Amino acid sequence: MPMTALLIIAVAFLAYSNGANDNFKGVASLFGSRTATYRTALSWATITTFAGSVCSIFLAQSLLKTFSGKGLVPDALVGSEHFILAIALGAGLTVILATHFGFPISTTHGLTGAIVGSGLVAVGEQVTFGVLGKQFLMPLLLSPVLAILLGAVLYLAFRFVRLRLGITKESCFCIGNEQHVVPLAQPDSVFTLQHADTLSVAVDNEAICSKRYAGAFFGVNCQRVMDAAHFLSAGTVSFARGLNDTPKIAALLSVVPAFGIHMGLLVTAVAIALGGVINSRRVAETLSHKITAMNHGQGFSANLATGILVILASPLGLPVSTTHVSVGALFEIGATTRQVDLRVMSGIVLSWLLTLPCAAVLSGVAYWLLAHR
Repeated sequence: MPMTALLIIAVAFLAYSNGANDNFKGVASLFGSRTATYRTALSWATITTFAGSVCSIFLAQSLLKTFSGKGLVPDALVGSEHFILAIALGAGLTVILATHFGFPISTTHGLTGAIVGSGLVAVGEQVTFGVLGKQFLMPLLLSPVLAILLGAVLYLAFRFVRLRLGITKESCFCIGNEQHVVPLAQPDSVFTLQHADTLSVAVDNEAICSKRYAGAFFGVNCQRVMDAAHFLSAGTVSFARGLNDTPKIAALLSVVPAFGIHMGLLVTAVAIALGGVINSRRVAETLSHKITAMNHGQGFSANLATGILVILASPLGLPVSTTHVSVGALFEIGATTRQVDLRVMSGIVLSWLLTLPCAAVLSGVAYWLLAHR
């Protein structure tokens, strides 16, 4: 198979892996707060992410330059098909492996590690680590911290406004029949089973009942307003993710002569959408149900903080991680309500720490094999 065809397939695989791991991150709170079903949330994520990918053609082309590797490795290596193919394979394998285990990791981290790994194998000490720290690592480290701070400010601000407007929460009382199986002894020592119906009541059971907002705002039911705002904020995050991630991956196709910028972005956008539709369930469960329980208002605040940070970063060419931002915002909600699962968060943070070295090793091995075949 020609090297050009292999390169296109590898980049499409990376984009597919990105969609599988990332597409649900914007709508996780919709599914987690039971505002929407899994299918509805995924459909909304796919539509809005694709819209962001298309808009990246006009709004985020500075990220094309950042993730071509220029400045980090010598220019002669940037245009090498072996180098680009190794990056795509190393990052793609890392992201799809994390997706299989349900860990929401950063494709940005994977790409960064892959660039460094193949660069070290190719040119050794000529890799510019100063550029790595300034253009890549600083935005990645700062983004979750900023998300936690902004998420806290937004949540407290909206909560203050809600209380000032007199909008209260109401809880469901779930009452119904519950069937029990009762063993009954018979004279001949043979047990029989009898089904007995009893009245069951559940109060504030997160698995059954949900808190909703009571009252009206300008004549409109407050819960409907919140649901609409929640959907809008989730769509904003997904749009921002498509805007920020698509150019990072499409930059790898810049060495293919037959591919212009627009064609590369379009191929990447389609592959990202397919990955999300086909293979995002495990990461969706982690983000929606395992980090923390959340209600509509909390999910809205987390999404809004994520969307603001990622959208502001894209035109500036800052490679922030939507993963780190969204998980940071969800963690802030869990910390505020004291419902965060620290064991799950520890596993996620560990997967973040392993992403860069794992991608570096896989990419370095791939480059060595391609260079010596």
